[in-house]
Amino acid sequence: MSNSYMNTLLFGIYPYVCLVVLLMGSLIRFDREPYTWKSDSSQMLRAGSLRIGSNLFHYGVLVVILGHFVGFLAPHWLVAPFLSPTMHQLLAMVVGGIAGLVAIIGLSMLIWRRLGDPRIRANSRKWDIAVVVMLWFQLALGLLTVPLSAFHMDGVLFETLTTYVKGIVTLDGSVAVLMTDVPLTYKLHILLGFTIFLISPFTRMIHIWSGAGVLAYLVRPYQIVRTRKKVVKEPARS
Repeated sequence: MSNSYMNTLLFGIYPYVCLVVLLMGSLIRFDREPYTWKSDSSQMLRAGSLRIGSNLFHYGVLVVILGHFVGFLAPHWLVAPFLSPTMHQLLAMVVGGIAGLVAIIGLSMLIWRRLGDPRIRANSRKWDIAVVVMLWFQLALGLLTVPLSAFHMDGVLFETLTTYVKGIVTLDGSVAVLMTDVPLTYKLHILLGFTIFLISPFTRMIHIWSGAGVLAYLVRPYQIVRTRKKVVKEPARS
């Protein structure tokens, strides 16, 4: 009974607590503290390896995030005609593994830069360091699931995780029971992911919303720019 209750608490209730805090906390921060809505870039302190590390991390993690959304939330009727559960899992392993490796290399460079440079370290808040460390462990856990998935190529485990994620999105908390026999690495990966959602409104992670908002540029009307031309007066003729 105790294990069942804890499983329901962690995988049936905790995810919704995290998502509610993410949404409400973000709205409140945008309303009350709009000028804190930023990534607090340290580029002015020292550019150095920032560009390559940041590009590797952001491009890699974007593919990982999009892969999670497509892989776990795509309707079964849409995927089934093209991919069997085994092929779907293999595709997720290959694409997610490569993207995760690229992201963790970039993030490792950023962590080394933040902790190794005295100026950047002195201008870093405790939460800045905590967030990047949490993201590193989240990527590491995700990479650890790749070899573990190789031992479950029948697609059953992948389908279990897919059903769980879809259940959470569709507000079906009863899917928590599906996580009972899932290996610990997957459980930690899911819990840490929701915890990152939980802390995002209170940290620099808030700027992920701005990244999603960039998509609005695709549909916004053209911006009209008018320039002021300086009129040069000709000298008076005598």
